[in-house]
Amino acid sequence: MAQLMAKRFDAPDEVREFTDGTGRTELVTLAGTAVGLSSYEPGWRWSTNVRPIVGTDSCHVEHVGYVLKGRLSVKLDDGSEHEFRAGDAFHVPPDHDAWTVGDETCIVLDFGGLIGYAKAG
Repeated sequence: MAQLMAKRFDAPDEVREFTDGTGRTELVTLAGTAVGLSSYEPGWRWSTNVRPIVGTDSCHVEHVGYVLKGRLSVKLDDGSEHEFRAGDAFHVPPDHDAWTVGDETCIVLDFGGLIGYAKAG
């Protein structure tokens, strides 16, 4: 039987730090799904700060989320590119690079696909 549950990001189940102190993802797991609250500092870029951790050419995680603060650009391996801003709900398919835009930390709430995100394979 399904049950009600709640978890808080001030006591996450797991924290994954990016290289060079450029950010982190705090994870809570609910009903087998990881929900992440990520902070990307100015200058953060997936290909620079997460690729060395996971060892893939691009991010293979599908993201569905919401930008709480800041701006984040995403470029798919096919060349499509979009900038997401605070207030945007988004879907990003696998196989992409991403980076912060501007001088503000980008804060993102991500609702799935994070079981292997920023984790050595």
